[in-house]
Amino acid sequence: QVQLVESGGGLVQPGGSLRLSCAASGFRRDYEAIAWFYQAPGKEREGVSCISSSGDITYYRDSVKDRLTVSRDNAKNTVYLQVNSLKPEDTGFYFCAADARCSPYSSLYNYWGQGTQVTVSS
Repeated sequence: QVQLVESGGGLVQPGGSLRLSCAASGFRRDYEAIAWFYQAPGKEREGVSCISSSGDITYYRDSVKDRLTVSRDNAKNTVYLQVNSLKPEDTGFYFCAADARCSPYSSLYNYWGQGTQVTVSS
């Protein structure tokens, strides 16, 4: 059973940075692509980025990709999403999800974390 646990969210001032973590356990080889999704209040979940088991990174939101750093530490089974120069419009829940391959479509992911709240406000 694959379990994903996000952490690192919180309240940050505009212009600040956060590093979100997604710790995975119970991994199977079939579920090593880890994606990050963003959900604004009252909106649908949308893909942010994905990192494959080999470390290839795909960005799904052109509007923010220049402010993102995605990485993975296979020894710790953890994937990171660093978001820099945070803006109030980045406020929302950030989820990580696992599946066999990367995709921007949330419906294709079988395993999800509980999400971590990010609030950008002064």
